[in-house]
Amino acid sequence: MKMAKILVCDDEKDIVEALNIYLSSEYEVVKAYNGHQAIQAVKDQNIDLIILDIMMPEMDGLQAIHQLRQFTNVPIIFLSAKGEDVDKVLGLDLGADDYITKPFNPTEVLARVRSHLRRYTQLGSNITYDGVYKCGGIMLDDNKKEVNVDGNVVDLTPMEYGILLILLKNPGKVLSIDEIYKAVWKEDLLDGNEGTVTVHIRHLREKIEINPSEPRYLKVVWGHGYRLEDRQ
Repeated sequence: MKMAKILVCDDEKDIVEALNIYLSSEYEVVKAYNGHQAIQAVKDQNIDLIILDIMMPEMDGLQAIHQLRQFTNVPIIFLSAKGEDVDKVLGLDLGADDYITKPFNPTEVLARVRSHLRRYTQLGSNITYDGVYKCGGIMLDDNKKEVNVDGNVVDLTPMEYGILLILLKNPGKVLSIDEIYKAVWKEDLLDGNEGTVTVHIRHLREKIEINPSEPRYLKVVWGHGYRLEDRQ
């Protein structure tokens, strides 16, 4: 069974190491020491939960979460020192899910991490809020008709957008060419039109995949159709 991957970000290396000791028995831990490193780690890796310090040099936790919430919906737990109540509230307003006050109790940290990962998994990591869908580094905001990949806006044609939307609404499910065509073109698939879907999916891959010939997200299931998944 794959271990959940936890990003721990704090400019105090002793705190990062302490959290690594507490968490590594159950989770894979990724380390970062400022907001820039945290953002890059989330873009580069399949992070399941973030523990993020508020007060850091170069880029603090509040600045980091503002950028992180543009392309990821994973749970974020803030680390805060006593007396940072205003920052705690601001952090929650910006999209943090919880906070832990330093000095922290290891048992409490583990309990909070387990709770948020369980809730995130049960609610479905692919749906963030009404009209917003996510798979790995892909986020589609159907309210704004906007698609982001790793924080960068991607321009899609209406048909490419429609294909991505129907796949995001059915994470992990194999959709046949016929099902995709009916959902996007709003009509039955006629003989000879199968290639239309194939061509649009090829163009979509070129825009959302780092390596379209070895796609991470948009997978073909030979003889059956396509599915969207998030696997490293």
